[in-house]
Amino acid sequence: MKSQLSKSLLSLAWIALTPLSQAHSADYQAELFKNTKLVYSDTFEGALNTEFWEVRQSSTWVIKDGVLIGSQSSKEFQEKMVAKGDKAHAGFKPVIWLKKVPENFVCTMRVRYDGKAYTRGFPLIDIGHHIHTLTFSEKATTLTIKKDVEKIPVEAPLFSLHTWHDVAIELKKGALILTIDGIKHRFNSSHIDMTGQAQIDFKGIDFGTCKIDDVRLFEGL
Repeated sequence: MKSQLSKSLLSLAWIALTPLSQAHSADYQAELFKNTKLVYSDTFEGALNTEFWEVRQSSTWVIKDGVLIGSQSSKEFQEKMVAKGDKAHAGFKPVIWLKKVPENFVCTMRVRYDGKAYTRGFPLIDIGHHIHTLTFSEKATTLTIKKDVEKIPVEAPLFSLHTWHDVAIELKKGALILTIDGIKHRFNSSHIDMTGQAQIDFKGIDFGTCKIDDVRLFEGL
C-alpha cells in the first residue's frame, strides 16, 4: 500500500509544479511541446473516476492496493454476446478508455499486461478510437493508422508481458512519440492527427489482465 505521507507529498508536488519536465517523478522531458498543462492525474487511491474512465465490453475493473486492474467480463455476458454472434465484443479481454484526452497531449503512466502469450494484434494501446493503434509483440511494436492507411513497425521500444513499464506518449499533428522505460521512438506521418478524437484505449489479451497506475495527462501547448 502507498503510504499517506507519500500521497500527500505527491499531491503537493503536483499542485506546485505544472511543467511536465518538473512534474513527472521520472523527469520525463516533453519534446513536442514547449509547455504543458496538467489535465488529470491519478494514483488510484479511491473510487474509479468515471469522468475520465469508461469501462468497455463489461470487462471487470477494480482498484486494489493503489492500482487499476482489469480482467475479463462475466461468463454470463460472454455467453450472451457469443450467442448474438458478437464474440469480438464479448469481454474476453479487459478494455477501458481514458477520456477527455486533448488533441495535443502528453500522457505518462505505468502499465502492465499479463496473459498466456501475445496474440495477433494484442495487447494494444489505441490513441483515438482505431486511429493510432500501438500493438505489442515479442519482436516489434507497430503503429497502425486508421486500421489500414499506414503501418509502421519498429524493433524498439518493446513492451514485454508480465512486467511493469513506464510509458510516455506525446502526440501532435504529424508526430507521435512513444517512450517505454526510457527507450524512445518518434513516428512521423502526415496521417497522425487526433482531430475529433479524445480518448486512449487499453486492450489486453483474452483471459489476461491489464494494470494501470500513476497516470498523468497533459495538454501540450
